Amino acid sequence: MKYVGGVDVGSTQTKAVIIDETGKVVGRALLDMETSMVTVAEDAFKAALENAGIEQSKVVRIAGTGYGRYNVKFGHEQVTEITCHARGAVSLFPNTRTVIDIGGQDTKAIAVKPDGQVDDFTMNDKCAAGTGRFLGAASYALELPLSELGTLALRSQNPVRITTTCTVFAESEIISHLAKGILPEDVLMGVHQAITARCVSLARRVGINPEVTFTGGVSRNQAMVKLIEEAIGTKLNVSPEAHFCGALGAALFARDHAFGLTAEPALA
Repeated sequence: MKYVGGVDVGSTQTKAVIIDETGKVVGRALLDMETSMVTVAEDAFKAALENAGIEQSKVVRIAGTGYGRYNVKFGHEQVTEITCHARGAVSLFPNTRTVIDIGGQDTKAIAVKPDGQVDDFTMNDKCAAGTGRFLGAASYALELPLSELGTLALRSQNPVRITTTCTVFAESEIISHLAKGILPEDVLMGVHQAITARCVSLARRVGINPEVTFTGGVSRNQAMVKLIEEAIGTKLNVSPEAHFCGALGAALFARDHAFGLTAEPALA
């Protein structure tokens, strides 16, 4: 059996996936960003190999994607993150027509054709409002781990409105609300609602057509899933592999090229 890999170098985390010739995920790794994107890309790939229990010599091709894809120096190709998220989402949910990805520094909305190709996309990459970084500001202000924010937000009975759309000022506004005695869950629900509004507005630019697949690390946040579903009026596809969707898409393109399965993807 031969294997291929995909490495998604994001702004805050790096994901790596190893798949076999059939496309099955056999190893994965997730690492927080270090000072060097080159180093974290290498470390994530090695961790995925260890998770898969295979030697690097058995991996015949590697594709890099994400914010820092050109830092995957050991890779054979680089593929745009938009293309990879679409490919990964369709591999997990074949009827995907819209992809919503909330990452650490940007949010993407992708319209997908019936054949799995990208039809249109838009992304919020100039400002971190409506991204995972917004949740990071709340996590810091409340001194709570990111993993607990969604659960706590769902307890809210009287959510407060977050007026700022700037992540830089969000922390100050959150602290101000807490100082007034507003419950943490009500502040948090306000943060989640603000992110949802920005995210859904972005998605509407490309059209929200079922099935809608939610990718990226924020897809693990139950409150975000619930609020987006309510806002768009349809259920979201959320896979256990959602956090690795970009890396999975990259690995699938590497598989295509290694075994001559399909045409060239959009490279950049």
